[in-house]
Amino acid sequence: MSAMKVGAVVLTMGNRPEELRELLDSVAKQDGDPVEVVVVGNGSPLPALPEGVRTIELPENVGIPAGRNVGIEAFGPGGSDVDVLLFLDDDGLLPGTDTAELCRRAFADDPELGIISFRIADPDTGVTQRRHVPRLRASDPLRSSRVTTFLGGANAVRTTVFQQVGGLPDDFFYAHEETDLAWRALDAGWMIDYRSDMVLHHPTTAPSRHAVYHRMVARNRVWLARRNLPALLVPVYLGVWLLLTLARRPSKTALRAWFGGFREGWKTPCGPRRPMKWRTVWRLTRLGRPPVI
Repeated sequence: MSAMKVGAVVLTMGNRPEELRELLDSVAKQDGDPVEVVVVGNGSPLPALPEGVRTIELPENVGIPAGRNVGIEAFGPGGSDVDVLLFLDDDGLLPGTDTAELCRRAFADDPELGIISFRIADPDTGVTQRRHVPRLRASDPLRSSRVTTFLGGANAVRTTVFQQVGGLPDDFFYAHEETDLAWRALDAGWMIDYRSDMVLHHPTTAPSRHAVYHRMVARNRVWLARRNLPALLVPVYLGVWLLLTLARRPSKTALRAWFGGFREGWKTPCGPRRPMKWRTVWRLTRLGRPPVI
């Protein structure tokens, strides 16, 4: 059997040229057949990049999911020109040269595997933040397992998944777009793995550094539920997240933004509603994350 063809999509705002160059160098050093790379400038011009890297400059910032979708389509409809696509943050770095080969092997060995979530580690300390392990039992980041979602800037997707269930939800702009795709993929019968041996170095950051964080997180949480959950579970899921948000005691400013986003999620169109099957709910539950949390 011929080796799987691997491509990579890197989304950038053009403001980290040195980190982007280092990331691209790490992709170029991957073992096996070369990884074809597309860099998408999300509303910004791109710096000079290594020869052979394909570039797309978007006239405005369309958000993370829509920008990544542009990168997917650069590899043909649903990424069909390649078998696997890596999605890598522009300030990340692949410390190992075997990541692409590990992906090829994982997808070839498991025909049900649709998505792989990499382990994100701080380049200086080696620490993996708890929030970067996409499961509830996250105390041991070195344990690989089946999971129910994945990390947006450190993953690999079998392109057949996009061709079957579609891409990321454009209108989300930022936050929860990965879970939306993950739920649709799981509902179509695909599995998702967290692999601790596939590492992306990335500096430790807080998601709340983004000004729109609290509003987007709340709005998209409502959209996620409205789009994907059986009607009976929508109020349960959102009620649980409301209680969790209050338990974290955010600042008054953050809470005001969160409630504003929560209201927006109910009042605005969420895109097509395709509730998951109840057997998918059971599968999520067996995997340790029932879709009420």
